[in-house]
Amino acid sequence: MLEVVPLNGFDEDEALRLAAAAESASEHPLARVVVDAAEDRNLGVPPAQDFRAAPGMGVKAGVEGRPVAVGSPRFVEGEGVDLAPARERIQALQAAGNTVVVLAVDGEPAALVALADRVREDAKETVERLKAVGLEPVMLTGDNDRTARAVAGQVGIDEYRAEVLPQDKAKAVRDLQQQGHRVAMVGDGINDAPALMQADLGIAIGAGADIAVEAADIVLVGGRLGTLVDARELAGRSYGLTVRNLGLALAFNGVGVVAAISGLVQPVWAMLAMAVSVSLVLANSFAGRLSHPIGQAGD
Repeated sequence: MLEVVPLNGFDEDEALRLAAAAESASEHPLARVVVDAAEDRNLGVPPAQDFRAAPGMGVKAGVEGRPVAVGSPRFVEGEGVDLAPARERIQALQAAGNTVVVLAVDGEPAALVALADRVREDAKETVERLKAVGLEPVMLTGDNDRTARAVAGQVGIDEYRAEVLPQDKAKAVRDLQQQGHRVAMVGDGINDAPALMQADLGIAIGAGADIAVEAADIVLVGGRLGTLVDARELAGRSYGLTVRNLGLALAFNGVGVVAAISGLVQPVWAMLAMAVSVSLVLANSFAGRLSHPIGQAGD
């Protein structure tokens, strides 16, 4: 969902048109949302010149001969734009869980673009399931503290880190590791790739960016977050089944070897015993599969 709040007499469509022009060369997902909104309104997005991007912060460009900056309030203020008159409105939008992008034209604030990234339907349930098995979710986001607090509250996450730049996500994972934690990182964006590689276990959402998928150890097919917990449960069952099968095989063959060395078992019976050993392992594996069918959650 996208909302444009014009400032200083700017028209809403004109503000969105200029913002889309500056964002058109950006690879950031939020930039794509702005450009798509302008195209849906058939606003005729003009080309941009002298495009420059600050990763995770914003972009600058020349549009129709005018200097345009689009990005976080901190980024735009860093470009010398006074946002004091719009501060109260920015904070209200952020407190409602929106990511606020500021458009500045000719060094003056022209509009606020509020982007509400819908929380996945199964996010709250997934967080609850993770906590139930003793895992503690930590949210890393480039959004401001107000937005991060609102989203974390919606899904039940107690610990979050806001205003984390793309290059700092891997450092945040490394800090947790240095504190003695084993970290599984879940991400789907271009900026998540370094953190996915740094984590003890990198998990990518299959519907995300290709570079995130390539950097991850595990890829969750589809867009459901619940498959994260399903995958953990499946891995736990697989490990337990492997241990049981190994124990069965070693015990059975250990007894058989002793019996064969002592001459209590003839070669033909040793062959049959080996077949029985393999059959036991296979039967145990199939029994485990039947009692816990893969994909029972609909994946």
